[in-house]
Amino acid sequence: MEESVLCQWSVFRSLLAIVQWWAFNVTVIIMNKWIFQKLDFKFPLTVSCIHFICSAVGAYLVIKVLKLKPLILVDPEDRWRRIFPMSFVFCINIVLGNVSLRYIPVSFMQTIKSFTPATTVVLQWLIWSKYFDWRIWTSLIPIVGGILLTSITELSFNMLGFCAALFGCLATSTKTILAESLLHGYKFDSINTVYYMAPFATMILAIPALVLEGSGVILWFQTHTSIISPLIIIFSSGVLAFCLNFSIFYVIHSTTAVTFNVAGNLKVAVAVLVSWLIFRNPISGMNAVGCAITLMGCTFYGYVRHMLSQNRHQPPPGTPRTPRTPRSRVELLPLVNNDKLDD
Repeated sequence: MEESVLCQWSVFRSLLAIVQWWAFNVTVIIMNKWIFQKLDFKFPLTVSCIHFICSAVGAYLVIKVLKLKPLILVDPEDRWRRIFPMSFVFCINIVLGNVSLRYIPVSFMQTIKSFTPATTVVLQWLIWSKYFDWRIWTSLIPIVGGILLTSITELSFNMLGFCAALFGCLATSTKTILAESLLHGYKFDSINTVYYMAPFATMILAIPALVLEGSGVILWFQTHTSIISPLIIIFSSGVLAFCLNFSIFYVIHSTTAVTFNVAGNLKVAVAVLVSWLIFRNPISGMNAVGCAITLMGCTFYGYVRHMLSQNRHQPPPGTPRTPRTPRSRVELLPLVNNDKLDD
């Protein structure tokens, strides 16, 4: 009975984690698109800088004030040698995402971002000469084909937005690859990652935002009589962007790798549907087919990676099992009737 209750609670907690992750992710995307399109605040560098400031403050409150997460100590030298390069790429990734949101629909941007697994594999193969199983390369075919079909049939195609989203995939892949090497030895979670990277990202982005968009932001303030509600929306998007990082930590620890992969692809579908319901951007039938092929390819890619990982960690045939430690005095008694210890 107790095992049944625990199982039900585990399933409920996983569903709750996935739903709140979807909610934060989709809300942040829709709010950013709303800021660029409806509020006419067409300053992606400034919006990104506000997000980094809110994330830095939020991570400080969670770790230092509320103490919900323990702080992972990093040597001062490693902060500049390891964290700073990661922060630079992290900054580029966020900025390119916001730039693409300004020029192309959410559905198109989210589909292009699904290209990230392919760019990660190709970069690791080219730079590190890393070997990948042929099944990994095969799983990338529907991802690439779906994105090509989506790009060709996109009715609201914009070259600048398309390039920003595509280079955003490269930045995401680069960040993933750098994390494997630069953060080796540090078991960072998403909150500690934000705690160390957000201040660096703010410092990197502040000057370009002031130089390139400062005059435009001032003009925007002068031409808008009512700015209280727009500012609330802009800063709320920053707060929700930090909450998104916290929700990612929660969902990773509440689900399996396969569930996380499937939920991530379904999240893209939810974001595409919600954005279409709000902004009503035109989507052709072939465009929707291309998006669906891409998402199915991403799901298949995640399944192949997980399957290969499981096979790699399984012991070879004939390896003797290591008996577990007895949990009670009863289990110390001699085994009879061919009973066996659980693995």
